[in-house]
Amino acid sequence: MAAAALGNASGSVSPAVAELCQNTPETFLEASKLLLTYADNILRNPNDEKYRSIRIGNTTFSTRLLPVRGAVECLFEMGFEEGETHLIFPKKASVEQLQKIRDLIAIERSSRLDGSDKSYKVESSQQPAPGTTQSSTLNGSQYPVNRQGQSSHPLSAPKVIADSAILKVLQSNIQHVLLYEDPVLQEKALACIPVKELKRKSQEKLSRARKLDKGSNISDEDFLLLELLHWFKEEFFQWVNNVLCSKCGRETRSREELLPNDDELKWGANSVEDHYCDICQFSNRFPRYNNPEKLLETKCGRCGEWANCFTLFCRTLGFEARYVWDYTDHVWTEVYSPSQQRWLHCDACEDVCDKPLLYEIGWGKKLSYIIAFSKDEVVDVTWRYSCKHEEVISRRTEVKEDVLRETINGINKQRQLSLSENRRKELLQRIIVELVEFISPKIPKPGELGGRVSGSVAWRVARGEMDLERKETLFVPSENEKISKHFHLCYNIVKNHYVRVSNNNQTISGWENGLWKMESIFRKVETDWNMIKIFTPMKIFLVPLKLFWKQS
Repeated sequence: MAAAALGNASGSVSPAVAELCQNTPETFLEASKLLLTYADNILRNPNDEKYRSIRIGNTTFSTRLLPVRGAVECLFEMGFEEGETHLIFPKKASVEQLQKIRDLIAIERSSRLDGSDKSYKVESSQQPAPGTTQSSTLNGSQYPVNRQGQSSHPLSAPKVIADSAILKVLQSNIQHVLLYEDPVLQEKALACIPVKELKRKSQEKLSRARKLDKGSNISDEDFLLLELLHWFKEEFFQWVNNVLCSKCGRETRSREELLPNDDELKWGANSVEDHYCDICQFSNRFPRYNNPEKLLETKCGRCGEWANCFTLFCRTLGFEARYVWDYTDHVWTEVYSPSQQRWLHCDACEDVCDKPLLYEIGWGKKLSYIIAFSKDEVVDVTWRYSCKHEEVISRRTEVKEDVLRETINGINKQRQLSLSENRRKELLQRIIVELVEFISPKIPKPGELGGRVSGSVAWRVARGEMDLERKETLFVPSENEKISKHFHLCYNIVKNHYVRVSNNNQTISGWENGLWKMESIFRKVETDWNMIKIFTPMKIFLVPLKLFWKQS
């Protein structure tokens, strides 16, 4: 029935409506009624702003649409876009597209009602047909492409059964992140941070940013986070490839691992690398410490040590922070921004913030599982970091999805038993907002296209994380330009292209395609004010940094 309705409606199939049709009849009818209401309100009142936005935290939306397969995707196909707290139907959106998706849903709904006595009732024991999925639940482990339902049995708080690498990591990290909450350790960390200087710099940049974009919802905390991130990489922590020989100071080469001694084990160094000096014929030990207190002393390591220590610093300054583990061998931090009401990706190794597609697009990682850990919850955040969800799902074979989901749910249930009712509600609202973000279409930003910058070139190439094909634009004068001794290049910020006036008005599409080099900048379109600006990459990065053009 669904295929016939979709095929005859407008000559083009809607993937979102097709997904919506896979729900049980009762779920489809309830969700489709609400979707038609949203669409019809806009069509009847096209100039009324109140009908063009849907609050993500709204009870009706979060309980009747968000968990339903294909429902939010239908809103995106209609033209809705993700805002910070709302789904917005912008003025630039096509009303014709909205009407098209609305009609497809209406045709299918009418077809089902006509064939049923207009009161579809489904027994509570009814199960979906083989190959379909139930509606998902609001929890820490969500799957935006093939979201699966929970068991009808009440969940207990299961112990983590360490029969896979994923579950072993869950078991380890849910305990590890509690170290960041130790007040004595936070005092030691605070003594390492030049808080006054970081606040001074953040206030200066915040003041400049507000002058450039007075309507932005940026805060002191957002800018302080950026300063902390930059200071941590540039002044506090050091990356280690091969350690220098403790006897002669020359470079060493890495050999097999050594057994950790008692003192190294005390600080969580289960792995000790042997860095051998051929000159001195001496083995230099490099313990991979996993205790953030020890890292305050050593101030060095690779991504594991960097993320470990930086997450501690974030908690020390009062940020809500998560330690994020990637199955493909990387770790970083997420920090919650109250002003933006969302989690921000922060990679201290790279000094980058809010570039979640960096790893998949820039580094070329084949992502599968990315899990975030905090004192209050564990969340499967894989979908924030990918715009290739189907490929990711095909690689998630390490553990059954239902086992992972129920394990995470059980951990969260136990972890949140001691929380206040208000705090639990707050966490639930945040999960709802995250779910919408996870299933929102993602397009890589220019700042996410580059390869890795931390570590040696050999290390980055060996891991397949270096962008070797990135091109720098070099303008070579044509014969006419050489004769006239005149080179004239203009950039049209509205049309987003260059015009090479001195070479028969040649056009080059895309501002980044005419640059020799660029650092931390992107093109921002302000649809509400019909303005276009060049800013640095995210709403809280508002001060332009560096652009370079080059002519030979």
